[in-house]
Amino acid sequence: MSGYPMMMQESIKKLEQTRSFRLSQEIPRMPFAEREALLHEWHPDYRPDSIKEVRIGPNKGEKLTNKLVDLLEGRSCVDPDQVNLNQIDYDVDILVIGAGGGGVSAALIAQEKGARVLMATKLRIGDSNTVMAEGGIAAATQANDSLDRHFLDTMGGGRFKNKRDVVSTLVHDAPLMVEWLKDLGCMFDTKDNGDFVVSFAGGHQRRRVHSCKDLSGLEFMRVIRDEFRNQKIPLLEYTPAVELLLDEEGKCTGALLQNMETGEYLVVKAKAVILATGGIGRLHPCDFPTTNHYGATADGLVIAYRAGANLLHMGNIQFHPTGAMWPEQMLGQLITEACRGNGAQLVNVKGERFINELETRDTVSSGILREVQGRGNGIPTPTGRAGIWLDTPLINIRGDAGKLDRMFAGIVHRFHEYGINVREEPILIFPTQHYQNGGVEIDPEARTKVPGLYAAGECSGGVQGINRLGGNSLLDIFVFGHRSAHSAVTYIKSAQVGAPSLQHVKKYHQQLKDLGIHNGLISPILLPDYTREEVKVRSANGASMN
Repeated sequence: MSGYPMMMQESIKKLEQTRSFRLSQEIPRMPFAEREALLHEWHPDYRPDSIKEVRIGPNKGEKLTNKLVDLLEGRSCVDPDQVNLNQIDYDVDILVIGAGGGGVSAALIAQEKGARVLMATKLRIGDSNTVMAEGGIAAATQANDSLDRHFLDTMGGGRFKNKRDVVSTLVHDAPLMVEWLKDLGCMFDTKDNGDFVVSFAGGHQRRRVHSCKDLSGLEFMRVIRDEFRNQKIPLLEYTPAVELLLDEEGKCTGALLQNMETGEYLVVKAKAVILATGGIGRLHPCDFPTTNHYGATADGLVIAYRAGANLLHMGNIQFHPTGAMWPEQMLGQLITEACRGNGAQLVNVKGERFINELETRDTVSSGILREVQGRGNGIPTPTGRAGIWLDTPLINIRGDAGKLDRMFAGIVHRFHEYGINVREEPILIFPTQHYQNGGVEIDPEARTKVPGLYAAGECSGGVQGINRLGGNSLLDIFVFGHRSAHSAVTYIKSAQVGAPSLQHVKKYHQQLKDLGIHNGLISPILLPDYTREEVKVRSANGASMN
């Protein structure tokens, strides 16, 4: 018995009827002008309500995604006059904030280089977007590939807005990161002779995505988390950073943490700080569902911005083309791009393809939005939503009867829980917010504008431009996790830091007052609030309802 309602099964029959034709159908890549027109008309970044001008701070006058602007224009959750910074709870060489792949790899390398390291994270070690990444890590390791090709693909995918020197670093270090992970014990997909299995991802001109089934991020995190524990690096869980600390010269000297259980503040003095706090997805830019983990609320961007760090490309948000649309219990969950890289096709309600599935993510997402919302060719669900079919049975048809189970065991299992056999039935998908593209601007050594402050992974900006290619995010966290650690270790050897202070927060509050900005928000917000408005109203009027 299928997990799809009868009203959706009729459309599946049309999909099956056109499958033999689609197997030999070729859809060419879009010319540049056609692609740009599609993006401007349909991509959420171009909606008038998606961005607005920020009125304070290093990016004053620039347009950023609107929900981030609201947080940047909010007051700090910390009252600087109520915090005793003379009581130092931890005094270390390097503080790493965030415990996903970027933070853990940075901590491992920094300790290996002799630094005294402390890691603090909002939730638990590994609670991050890293464990939710499915497709794999991109690297030019094959004979028909090169660093130059990977560089050009990444620049083109980012619409040539990327920082060239940072992208050069990314692709140069990529094969080294694959070997580092392999040496630690990550179980990459390999052929019988031991060679890597590599797949296409949208925007890549060569097969270069190295995977561990469709559980790549989870596998990478499993291995590096074990190594972290083996190295006995000090860790504070459920203890997010709520503000950075600066000395009188503006150098970063640590952070103010908050115990989420007790509310207690903890003062960490450090010679250098590495931010690895992840993305923005749980703010739900443009009100899309998200693939992001529960703690992705842009807190690293907020505290770095108040400290004087510049943000880059934060007017551009990535929407992954294939988020789950049905069953609704899985709404927004990632369906890896590797499915399309291995032959799955996007099919509308008429059983027709409408775009080359390996265009860049922004292009494919825009094509889906046009097909569903503009042309009315989406597959309706019983709850009034509509999506597009991802014809997953083609993976086995193009490969062999066991390919889906070998490469996409996670997807097979998850949908089986809801009565959907993806070996025989397609998956209903729709774009979902996936990645923030930009972040705190870094250089090739992961340095920010603030001396002593480094950033790695999704919270950093510059490497992806305004659109990321598949496989480059898991690569980013490890390349700049390593780079940030090496750079910070070098820095602390000669750094002379003064007394930690929150004066920059007091100045920021005064600037808000002088500019007449009073939006009533407190930031950073540490967890998303999913309370429905009608519940909030009833709660507020609780006394009158008794």
